Amino acid sequence: MTWQWIPAEISPTFAAVMVACSFMTSALTAAMGLGGGTVLLAVMGLGMPISSLMPVHGMVQLGSNFSRTLIQRVHVVWPLVLWFLLGSAVGIALGAPVAAIIPDSVARIALGLFILWSVIRKRGEAKPLNRGLFVLGGVVSSIGTMIVGATGPMVAGLISSQGLKKQPLIATHATCMVLQHGLKILAFGLMGFAWASWLPVLVMMVASGALGTWLGTRMLDNLPEKLFRVAFRLTMVLLSLQLLWQGVQGWLR
Repeated sequence: MTWQWIPAEISPTFAAVMVACSFMTSALTAAMGLGGGTVLLAVMGLGMPISSLMPVHGMVQLGSNFSRTLIQRVHVVWPLVLWFLLGSAVGIALGAPVAAIIPDSVARIALGLFILWSVIRKRGEAKPLNRGLFVLGGVVSSIGTMIVGATGPMVAGLISSQGLKKQPLIATHATCMVLQHGLKILAFGLMGFAWASWLPVLVMMVASGALGTWLGTRMLDNLPEKLFRVAFRLTMVLLSLQLLWQGVQGWLR
């Protein structure tokens, strides 16, 4: 049997586009805190079969967030991560059967509304850890990631509700997403997804994503806190509006 570097489902040109986009979106996420995963999902959806989209996107995001966690590990707020992990384990276990029940359009509208709420609500200084909120957030976002894939903005909104500054916010967000994507990949593997044919493309995308993360982190270190906060909230608003629009379009169909 001849080894194939590119899966039969995509063209070599589109594989190159995916590798380049992995670099650019990882840089965006490392610098701004979120947005890259949603953009990458949208690009990948243009040329990939739906059956492969969620597992492959999850693996690439695992690699991107893992490199960001390593680079920014000193800023991770571990108590938030641990309670989020507890909720995520429950959410992933529930996600597969729930995904078969909840329409994609409804999930997108719900996520968009949550992100808007997290942007609009009054924000203060760092707050005591709300364990129940983080367990619930882990459950809901993990169910969502099995349905729509890119729930990073929801998790970012959850973490930012604690009033964290830029480095702790992004580092903690990356670590939470590593755990969530890792659980999702395990679930897809148990469901029978064939990873072997995608391995070369995944390695290239993860490697380019790591380079993008390094570049984005350098940009973050030089970005003023006030400017970061404005750009972060603006990005969240745009992503929430995109999710709401996609959800409404799906609902109207």
